[in-house]
Amino acid sequence: MSDHSFVTSLNWTGSTGVGYDDYPREHELALAGDAVRASSAAAFMGDADRPNPEQLLVAATSSCQLLSFLAVAARARLDVVDYRDDAVGHMPRGNRPMWVTRIVLRPRITLGAPAPRSKVERLIEVAHRECFIAASLRSELLIEPTLVGVTD
Repeated sequence: MSDHSFVTSLNWTGSTGVGYDDYPREHELALAGDAVRASSAAAFMGDADRPNPEQLLVAATSSCQLLSFLAVAARARLDVVDYRDDAVGHMPRGNRPMWVTRIVLRPRITLGAPAPRSKVERLIEVAHRECFIAASLRSELLIEPTLVGVTD
């Protein structure tokens, strides 16, 4: 059996000859045929209107938790009808090298039929253990769910 591979392409054009403050941070990522115009974070002289690598890391973590949770919920015959997440990554300024030390996921999960809170919370934990991205990170990952349609 072969390994899974995930291919992306990146293209940047500019000149660092103009100095640190002035070279362009905008670049293009190609993901599954779609182009995403990205930049560095505004704190690092990038374009705040474009996604940055730190946001993409948080988004990948959030997306992976969603997909893992939906899979375990479906296997457990738990009817999930809505899932929304407001996630945030924390990167303290004092760390050298700087790194995303903590990612907090705050999913709001709505069920189509009542289920025990303990069952849903257990499935969230199982999904976390099965999330490929979470398993690949050294960042602390916290999940603070809001559950709609559970019974206590």
